[in-house]
Order: sequence, then structure tokens, then C-alpha cells
Amino acid sequence: MRMTMAQALVHYLANQFVERDGIENKFISGMWGIFGHGNVAGIGEALEQNKKLKHFLPRNEQAMVHTSVAYAKQNRRLKTFACTSSIGPGATNMITAAAGATINRLPVLLLPGDVFSRRNVGPVLQQLEHTNSPDISVNDCFKPVSVFWDRINRPEQIISSLPEALRVLTDPALTGAVTLSLPQDVQAEAYDYPEFFFNKRVWTISRNMPSEESLINAVSIINKSSNPVIIAGGGVIYSDAEEALSDFCENTGIPVGETQAGKGAISWRHNQSVGAVGVTGTSAANIISRYADLVICIGTRLSDFTTASKTLFKHPNVTFLSINVSSFDAHKHSSLSLVGDAKACLEKLNHMLNEEDFTISHEYKNQISKQKDDWDQEVDRIFN
Repeated sequence: MRMTMAQALVHYLANQFVERDGIENKFISGMWGIFGHGNVAGIGEALEQNKKLKHFLPRNEQAMVHTSVAYAKQNRRLKTFACTSSIGPGATNMITAAAGATINRLPVLLLPGDVFSRRNVGPVLQQLEHTNSPDISVNDCFKPVSVFWDRINRPEQIISSLPEALRVLTDPALTGAVTLSLPQDVQAEAYDYPEFFFNKRVWTISRNMPSEESLINAVSIINKSSNPVIIAGGGVIYSDAEEALSDFCENTGIPVGETQAGKGAISWRHNQSVGAVGVTGTSAANIISRYADLVICIGTRLSDFTTASKTLFKHPNVTFLSINVSSFDAHKHSSLSLVGDAKACLEKLNHMLNEEDFTISHEYKNQISKQKDDWDQEVDRIFN
């Protein structure tokens, strides 16, 4: 199929889907973009011709990326947007939001316009001219804030680069901002693309599980603990694990503190919910965490706001158990790591602990109840 690189890119993105638990979703819901030097004659023309990928007009490039990231978060990383920009300041406006996406493990596809690949007609308006390295443009600034970055210098390069970009975007352990830098002349170059490249592609998001040995070790550690606490992060929500977490806490009695990204992971009315944890947390969550001998981290990257810059957990023999799809996050704080899906791990651990009749002590339950009551009284005092 002969088409321009931009046409091929739009056609490809319109046929990308994800599937989890048997439910299929279109992954790229549309494309945000402000058109100008570097994308109007390529991506802009392609979007005009292909109505399968809807265009949304923003007023600011940073805002459109923030909007896309918020959309991805609300859709539990099963949907997102692509974002296109012009060369220069249009592209650099996206960098701050790209960093936010990568930091928070949320998918967004960035398609900044780039300077002429063939160079002989440059410099273009607002092009950064690097005196020591002519192959550098402002789009190189996306490298440290992207989980995948590529510059497309030939139209056929998207045949290998786009699948890699989507592989990373749809992988819960790797996802973040993905940047494909698109020189404006290459966007308009035609190529005979193979028809299979445009077939519908469904990316399966599996609920991976850790080894049986790791699960047995985790159950042993929980059984030996006296004052365990759970830190619930955004990964609980992205995994659709709220019900599994609620059941786990109901059966074990272990209290739950939430990170900022994990807000809503458990109902505030739940008996085991002690509110936000960390620098902006409740006294209940922080006092319980201070004396916890086991901290069970679920789907959190353990930022300084959560750990109070690693000063929150004061028990001399505190142990960390971390459930996370990302091995990088799961091994923080020298944790016993369960690298796997939050929902699948919680359901399995709940079953294993039920078989051993594990529950926290009555003394610990009374301590939790007292801290919750003290915090409720403080809230009433402040607001009344």
C-alpha cells in the first residue's frame, strides 16, 4: 500500500487495541494537535484524510498532554491519546507533561514535528541550530523523560518503530511517555508499506503472577508480623484491584493507607481504611505506619511524599513486602518483591492466608480503632 509516512502512521494507530480479562478497547482514542511548521502538511493532512482517528484541537501543547495523561489514568491505562506538535516551542511545550506521564507510569504517545531530515532547506523557523552537532534538535530533550524515543529519518522506519512504541505503551511495567520525533519532510515521503502492517492488532495485557515460592515466602512473613500495614498506590486502581484489596483487608484486618495516586483504592468508609499516608497523610495512617513491623506496598513507587523521605517507618525491624508489575519499583526499600499484577496477587494471597486463618490480633485492632477515632475527632475540631 503506497502512502506517505504520516498517512501510514495514522492508519496504523487507528487499528491498535488492547485486551484485558476478555474486554477489548481501542487504545489510541484520537489525536490532540496544534498545527504549524513541522506537522500541518504531514500529520495534519493524514488526519484530514483518515476519519478513523479523531482530531481534538487544544489551546496549549502542555495542556493537551496533561489531558491525555489524565484520560489514560481515568481509563486505567487501557486507553490514551496521541499528541502532535509543530517544530520548536510547540514541541518543547510538551516536555514537562511528558515527564509527568513517565514519572507516574501513565501512557501517552508524543509525535513532535522535527526539522528537515535532508537539511539542505534548513534552518526552519525557530529551529535550534547546534554548532557542534547538526543532528541535534530540541526533540532530543524528550530523551530523559521518555520510556521510548526514536527519530524517524526514513518512511520505512515506522514499520519497526511503531510496534516497539505500542509494545512499551501497553506494557504496565514499562509504560510512560513514548516519543517519535517526525522530521517534516519524512512525514510527506511515500513508501510501499506491506498490507499486514495495517491489520488490526490486539495487545494482550496479562495478569502476571510471581513464583509460587515468592508467594509462600510472602505468606510466611505476613503470618509472623504483629503490626502489618498496607500502602495502596495507583497500581491498585490501574489493576482494577479495589475489590480484591477490600476483601483482603476485610479477611486479614490489616489497615490500609493510600498514596496520592492510590486515592480511592479503598473506600474511606471501610473499617480498615486509615486515610492518606505520608507527608500529606492522616495522623492515623502515619502513627500506624510508624510502628508497623511489616509494610505491604501494593502498586506504589514509594515517593518521598509517601515515605516522608524514608523517615516514616520507625520500627527497628521493619520489613517491606512489595507487590508491583514493575521489578524496578518492587525491589525498593530492599523489599521481598512480588513482581506481578496487583489484583491477581491479592486474590492469591487472600486465598492462602484464609487457609491459615490469619488475622491481626485484637490488641492491634483496638490500636487501629483508636487512631481512626482520634483522627476523626481532629477533623471535626478543624471543620467545626
